[in-house]
Formats: sequence, structure tokens, C-alpha cells
Amino acid sequence: MKVQWPYDLKKEERYSFENGVHTLRVFSTDKPLKIGSPTRPRTEIRILGHDYSSGVWQFEGQAYVPSGTSGVCITQVFGASNQSTTLAVRVHGGNLTAYSTVIVPGISDRWFRLNVIHDVGAGKVFVHVDGALVYEGADHGGSSHYFKCGVYAQKDMSSYMESRWKEIQIFNKN
Repeated sequence: MKVQWPYDLKKEERYSFENGVHTLRVFSTDKPLKIGSPTRPRTEIRILGHDYSSGVWQFEGQAYVPSGTSGVCITQVFGASNQSTTLAVRVHGGNLTAYSTVIVPGISDRWFRLNVIHDVGAGKVFVHVDGALVYEGADHGGSSHYFKCGVYAQKDMSSYMESRWKEIQIFNKN
């Protein structure tokens, strides 16, 4: 895993790992991850050693998003043909969304198991929450992908954003 955080801060100001829980936080006024980047503030875990271009891949983690956190991407399948991501799982107004489509209302203030499956050959992505399929959609192409989780500010972001993660795993079926 590699942690990405605002370039002008120390990692421990936006990331901690205690008792098996990764806590990632960012403020809307934070800088991007590197000087000159046009992207919004983020503190994310980039999963290393599991980049892929074929097969069926799955991200699994237990997630917690406190109330008040909104306008934030908490999980990404990075890599696509004409945009950055094949899938962005977000929290907006207390609801879990796939991009802007609400897939689970009222997700804040509780732990939930998030599974994101990318079937590259079929061009499909699937999202399961607590074992239930809540989203199925087309991917966005691309030849190289990887998973990220944490907090990445989006449109209409709250002033403070946080997510917590534990038991993160990656699976593949080739």
C-alpha cells in the first residue's frame, strides 16, 4: 500500500493506522497530492502489487464514513479509456453512490463491508454492500487498472472528509 496525502503536510496529519484501522482525512482547503496538480485534495491508499489488465479482480474492505462527510470518493477502480476511473464509489449527503447514482441510502455512521468487482473481459463492474449486490454497470475500458480507497474530494465537498478502513483485501480470478 502507498498512502497519498496533501503535499504540504506530514502524512500523520491526514493518515493514521491504529488497532488495525486506517483513518484517512482531508479538508476542502487542503492542497493536492503534488505541487502543480490540478486535482482536488485527497488522502488515499493506493493498493500496490495488484495492477491488472485482464481477469476478474475484487477489492474488499470494511468501511466507515462519519456523518458530515460528503462530496467524497471513498473507493476507485482507477484506469479507463476516456476518463480517470472505471468506477468511483462516493458518499454524498450520507448516501453511497456509484458516481452520482445512489446505491445505498443512509450509509454514514456504521461499518459496512464493501466489495468492488471488476470483470475486465466482460467490461463490467459490480458493487456489493454487506453481501448484497447494489450496483452493476459497464466499465470505462482502459488497459491498466488498480484500486484505491480513502477520501478524495469531489464536487460539493464538505469542509471535512473522513473514511476508516480495515480488513482490506484484493482477490483475483484468472
